[in-house]
Amino acid sequence: MTNLPITPQELSNLQHVSYTLNDGVAELILDRAEVHNAFDEVMISEMISVLGYFAEHKDCQLLVLKANGKNFSAGADLNWMRKQAQMDFEQNLTDAKALAKLMHDLDTFPKPTIALVQGAAFGGALGLICASDIAIATTRASFCLSEVKLGLIPAVISPYVARAMGNRASRRYMLTAERFSADTALKLNVIHEISDDLDAAAKPMIEALLANSPQGMAWVKTLLSRLEDGVIDQNTIDYTSERIARIRVSTEGQEGLNAFFEKRLPNWQQALSTPPTQKPSDTQGAL
Repeated sequence: MTNLPITPQELSNLQHVSYTLNDGVAELILDRAEVHNAFDEVMISEMISVLGYFAEHKDCQLLVLKANGKNFSAGADLNWMRKQAQMDFEQNLTDAKALAKLMHDLDTFPKPTIALVQGAAFGGALGLICASDIAIATTRASFCLSEVKLGLIPAVISPYVARAMGNRASRRYMLTAERFSADTALKLNVIHEISDDLDAAAKPMIEALLANSPQGMAWVKTLLSRLEDGVIDQNTIDYTSERIARIRVSTEGQEGLNAFFEKRLPNWQQALSTPPTQKPSDTQGAL
């Protein structure tokens, strides 16, 4: 994430995105509906800034990524692509690294992220979706990795897309550049759910996330990132053992355990404006 905290003043002149924060839920909204929320260098920079702001914001407990208009994002902006065609290698490298930072910042965002997808989600938009923790799309959403049609490759987004859909499926859809439907995206693990009421579908997930330990969820994301290579060796055993031992003795871990045994809500739920009414089940535990 960014090295220095982003201030609200630095976000006062946003052109291509907007944001909100209510009851712990932050929203990062793509706001170029007139060009189908196409990416350019300004939008990328603004998204990086908003992510940096909410990563450090103590009142932000989760982030929803959404878009205004009929389409989530049609991919790269045509004028931006024209500029790229005139750039030399070093300029293109700088440009690509900015997009890579955006994808990395979203992927490593220290709080849960949910992408709500309607309409077209092409090119870099698929990277954003696959870098999010949870993704929900409408019935008529469509997806495409169209770069090879232009003589290009989906390089920067490929680690996130291939992780989500697998290498074999990535070969097909990156090589053919064919569109695929929400049903196919669901089968490929690009999205987790299909609903034509995105906000209603997200609501139970948001409620579940808000009820969970912020530290626990942040550590889960770090844990899964560490385990991505799939190798289970002595280093893996040592690392996972250290992680559970460390979180058990942490302040938040102790609070969660004590609340469970005392049959009360942990303090992170008490801080919610409308905390869950049910108490923890006596069959729960942690390994």
